[in-house]
Amino acid sequence: MTYGKPMTLAALAATTALTLTACGGNDDGGGESSGGGDSVRIGIKYDQPGLGFKDGEEYTGFDVDVAKYVAKELGYEEDQIEWVESPSANRENMLSNGQVDMIFATYSITDQRKESVGFAGPYFVAGQDLLVGQDNNDINGPEDLEGKNLCSVTGSTSAQKIKDEYAGTVNLVEQGGYADCVTMLGSGGVDAVTTDDIILAGLAATDANSGNFKVVGNPFTEEKYGVGIPKDSDQCQAINDAITKMIDDGAWEEAVTKNTEGADYEYNEDLNPPTPDACA
Repeated sequence: MTYGKPMTLAALAATTALTLTACGGNDDGGGESSGGGDSVRIGIKYDQPGLGFKDGEEYTGFDVDVAKYVAKELGYEEDQIEWVESPSANRENMLSNGQVDMIFATYSITDQRKESVGFAGPYFVAGQDLLVGQDNNDINGPEDLEGKNLCSVTGSTSAQKIKDEYAGTVNLVEQGGYADCVTMLGSGGVDAVTTDDIILAGLAATDANSGNFKVVGNPFTEEKYGVGIPKDSDQCQAINDAITKMIDDGAWEEAVTKNTEGADYEYNEDLNPPTPDACA
């Protein structure tokens, strides 16, 4: 065997740097890398208490907790997560343009969205429901809204769905945000607020609202919240495995309870915790 000359310190340093560079994952927006020294860009809502909420430099909510867990399983520590605000209208573009690697933002899996983006999950199955005052025993479902005042946000179809299918004489009231609807509910300006049940629970669980409202608990739609990923991502199965592990080890249940405490809310046990769909 022939031995070469000893490697100089400079050469050793250069070789080490090259090795580290080669071992690092890419950051091309496709979500293909798995931890190491990289960061991961995760889209969330910034304005949904209990789900995705930004308060200063603190990010809280069920979506945030699921995102942190999944990121950890993919090899990313919390300080490697770059949170990116992902409004509903921008989510497909943000994934397609490489602005984010994953989106956890009450993002319902639909066939139309699957045409442009991929999905892992679901990690929660929500349903349209109603929020009413804690002492209200008259409204137990959408059919009880005849002649009542119902609030939802401008541009939402959820209130119109109730008027079209359940209560033709309901009076629809629109506000700029669900927090405004809850304020109206608290002052008696409306009788109920409608959107997905866990969104209502998150609103009712805030410090200002805790103990004042309840989710009726009679959902009448199914909304499968998935993890949005670029259409060409190869991370679907790894994300699904992480979601399954979170459910199995109790962290999923803990996250739901923590983020809806004070809302008098119970998730639909017939649909939750969900089994992630098979990856395409």
